[in-house]
Amino acid sequence: MRIRIVDAFTDRPFGGNPAGVVLLGAAGFPDTAWLQQVAAEVNLSETAFAHPLPAGGDADWALRWLTPAAEVNLCGHATLATAHVLHTTGAATGTVRFATRSGVLTTTADDSGAITMDFPTAPLTEVEVPPVVAEALGTEVLGAYDTGANLGDLLVELADEKAVRALEPDFAALASPGGRGVIATAAAEAADCGYDFVSRGFFPAVGIDEDPVTGSAHTALAPFWSARLGRDTLVGHQGPAHRTGLVRTTLRGDRTLLTGSAVTVIDGELLTAP
Repeated sequence: MRIRIVDAFTDRPFGGNPAGVVLLGAAGFPDTAWLQQVAAEVNLSETAFAHPLPAGGDADWALRWLTPAAEVNLCGHATLATAHVLHTTGAATGTVRFATRSGVLTTTADDSGAITMDFPTAPLTEVEVPPVVAEALGTEVLGAYDTGANLGDLLVELADEKAVRALEPDFAALASPGGRGVIATAAAEAADCGYDFVSRGFFPAVGIDEDPVTGSAHTALAPFWSARLGRDTLVGHQGPAHRTGLVRTTLRGDRTLLTGSAVTVIDGELLTAP
């Protein structure tokens, strides 16, 4: 059984966000305990598992995402990585439809190899800033927004890009408020830097202290920044200093398009079968 490591939301190796990708046979998913063991062994923020579905249905492939500690409802970078593997290996062309916990998600590759994903837009509800979150981040929080049950993140706005870059959170404290994690964001400082906003994502509750580039978080970042900047198409820059990536977002009402590139860096064999 082949297993690949793909760097997503980047056009070069060792950038963006790495994800494991395992393509299974038509028999379907093996036991969840085995999937979790593989994800823990890979030890990346997510490992994606996919298997083909019978022709004529609503979707072409079934897709699941697991962190080293838990299964999640939505994952952007591992979906991008899976679509990249399908296209680069010839297993799929054009648009691919995935059956997931978040409904049917589609991905479409263009001639350059960039892939656009069609995801549900996260609903934003302004909430009081939880004191534990502000304390764990160690900086002033201007506002906080619930992103809905499916995404399960708390979106927090900070004063500026420098504040986001400088974060050194208390991860144990961030794991306590509940939900999936915390997304910290601010507007880009320079008008000509190639992106419109910055973010960092912290998810210790599901075994990921910091996720380099979180595609799913941009389903909340897109409506947040589109409302403020007055444009439906934006570019987000995410990540700690050592590993970053770019996500192009296009807001279309209750759907958000996320576009990025990907690079396969490891292609190997998984020797332990289900």
